[in-house]
Amino acid sequence: MIESDKELRFFEAVKQRRSVRIFDQESPFDYEIVSKCIQASILSPNSSNLQLYQFIRIPETSPFKEPLSQLCMRQKAAVTARELIVVVTRRDLWKSRAKANFEYIQTTVQNQSEKKKKQALSYYGNLIPKLYSRFPGWSIIKQVIAWFVGLKRPMVREVSETDVRISVHKSAALASMTFMFGMKASGYDTCPMEGYDSKRISKLLNLPKGAEICMIIGCGKGLPEGVYGDRFRVNSELLIKEI
Repeated sequence: MIESDKELRFFEAVKQRRSVRIFDQESPFDYEIVSKCIQASILSPNSSNLQLYQFIRIPETSPFKEPLSQLCMRQKAAVTARELIVVVTRRDLWKSRAKANFEYIQTTVQNQSEKKKKQALSYYGNLIPKLYSRFPGWSIIKQVIAWFVGLKRPMVREVSETDVRISVHKSAALASMTFMFGMKASGYDTCPMEGYDSKRISKLLNLPKGAEICMIIGCGKGLPEGVYGDRFRVNSELLIKEI
């Protein structure tokens, strides 16, 4: 029965989550809840456990809040948000994150067979550098190698520069969704935004060259008028296929 109650609470949070575009400016806002939800979000699944993303917090008291809202095209979800979360991909950190995983494995696989240990260490010491390294022509070379190997056996085909970039953004998006579900379960609302001037925001926040903005999330207690109409989804039969 307890498990059923937990299941009910989860599905209720999923059903109740909406993109809210106007937030209450008067009610109390608990920034610790945001911290808690961000901590939960980093437990999300991510590609190769590299966690190549960051959450940049910009509360309403920050001097960056107003100019950032302007660069979000003055969307109400940004202007009225009690806090803005800029979700940034950090592919440029792959070396340090791979090194951290490599060192962690060295200390935790002592009871594994030598073969298992070598496979795990090779993944972060050999395969990840080949996949994430960037130099002229390497993207094409990787695709040719994948095509050639794929002639003889099953092979991962998504190895190009674009494929790796997409993979990093997918990991950031998974973490973002966990964050938004956590906020809803905690009694707050969110609105993920894609309408913004990424170039100017990168300059405003002094983001490193290798960083990209995945999305910007407005947070707060939503007002009823902040939900623009009933939820619409196409028929589930168009989205789900069983073979």
